[in-house]
Amino acid sequence: MSKYDQDLGRDPANFQPLTPLAFLARAAHVHPEHPAVIHSRLRLSYAELYSRCRRLASALSARGIGKNDTVSVILPNVPVMIECHYGVPMAGAVLNAINTRLDAATIAYILDHAESKAVIVDREFSALVREALALTSLQPLVIDYEDPEFPQDGLPISSLDYEELLCGGDPLFDWPIPDDEWNAISLNYTSGTTGHPKGVVYHHRGAALLAQGNVLTGSIPKHAIYLWTLPMFHCNGWCFPWTISVVAGTHVCLRAVRREAIWSAIADHDVTHMCGAPIVMSTILSAPPPDRSLPSPPITFFVAGAPPPEAVLAEMAVAGFEVVHVYGLTEVYGPAVVNEWKHPWDEMPPADQARYKARQGVRYVVLEGLCVMNPETMIPVASDGETIGEVMLRGNVVMKGYLKDAAATQQAFAGGWFHSGDLAVVHPDGYIQLKDRSKDIIISGGENISSIEVEDMLYKHPAISACAVVARPDDKWGETPCAFVELKSGHAATEAEIIAWARDHMARFKCPRTVVFLDLPRTSTGKIQKFRLRELAAKL
Repeated sequence: MSKYDQDLGRDPANFQPLTPLAFLARAAHVHPEHPAVIHSRLRLSYAELYSRCRRLASALSARGIGKNDTVSVILPNVPVMIECHYGVPMAGAVLNAINTRLDAATIAYILDHAESKAVIVDREFSALVREALALTSLQPLVIDYEDPEFPQDGLPISSLDYEELLCGGDPLFDWPIPDDEWNAISLNYTSGTTGHPKGVVYHHRGAALLAQGNVLTGSIPKHAIYLWTLPMFHCNGWCFPWTISVVAGTHVCLRAVRREAIWSAIADHDVTHMCGAPIVMSTILSAPPPDRSLPSPPITFFVAGAPPPEAVLAEMAVAGFEVVHVYGLTEVYGPAVVNEWKHPWDEMPPADQARYKARQGVRYVVLEGLCVMNPETMIPVASDGETIGEVMLRGNVVMKGYLKDAAATQQAFAGGWFHSGDLAVVHPDGYIQLKDRSKDIIISGGENISSIEVEDMLYKHPAISACAVVARPDDKWGETPCAFVELKSGHAATEAEIIAWARDHMARFKCPRTVVFLDLPRTSTGKIQKFRLRELAAKL
């Protein structure tokens, strides 16, 4: 045994598991009266937020919900969603924030696969969740939530209301630090290329590190004011529910992302930071200049997905926003790569700046490894900006794995790296740039859409013989699904009819926006050549 190990073991005095829950406890201790949450007229201080989170943890524990139990939530960006990011894991349970745009059948699958013990539902989604629960094999505890600031028409599903639940909880509940930082803290479902969505499991260590990584990457100062334009169900809001507590900042909730609400919040609350997909930038810029109040200093805006066009970046700068381009996946807690801007690039002509801003960039400080490799040989590609390989990541902000899917987990971690499925090049300065997505995932408005899932639905149409779905570039949404269709002999259908049919059979945001009728290009073995269809879609 080394002298540096002898009698120098771990002890509670010198080792505690990492968890983002400690960030809220500290903020409440140091800044108890500072505003933690703003939601229309509602205000919660850090002392009040911490108390409500402890009540939630206590109440769930009293109902037998504890370590490794799943609590699903179907909520918009309201204060309760923030409370669930702390209160659920304070009970030892695992938070499963479900995409509110999904259809009932997919939600039912998630509830069953996650083995949800409880479901917290906003009234807006009551009918949807009622339908989903009728399809499940479980009978979870259902907790209704009615937003006091924006009452909804939906009828309650159960007799248990969220505020009633909290009233029975202990505001001084002595929640336990996880006994292992590897314990699961959340479960997020991501669209795959085949079959059902996969459950991505996050651990306390990764959540704590990514939350702090956001602070470093965005230079987020103490008491920052963060406007919620990114759905909290998306990668746990890129871990920002935990990030903001690190700096004792203020969450400004938006129930819906609307341009008037965004600009009002900016003017009323001196917002400093925001996140979102390119569609959020389009929403912001759609407001006429007289309706805008120029932020000073500029607001830091994290954007992920397809790089914004040069004209959009220029307009965002004029509107008072400093755009930070990030890249990541659900499997790495959201953003883990950043286009870290260098001051000398400010002197470049606008066209050259746009070229540099289109790159995904370099690893977060809290990500240990980022590489572009040949997936067969696992040898890094040349840093020539031309040789294409697969983006691979490794480190403490990579998921535990896929829930109840050992084969998919093993495949994703082959060779000791997480295989992203994204194809990229490496420039001479080490910055990576995406070139394609090997998984054929369509990213529309920041949401992942599986082309295979859409194709499976289209194949059920009585007039369709064959089809293929690819991404079509879109100025507003980044990408939208474009379907190329062959009709059966003797059958007829129009673009409008197929789109309408699709909307009756799956979530609207996944449906094709464009349908093109043609003989699908195939290889000699009959495989559809999607690369040719992507070229056609780009020209439409």
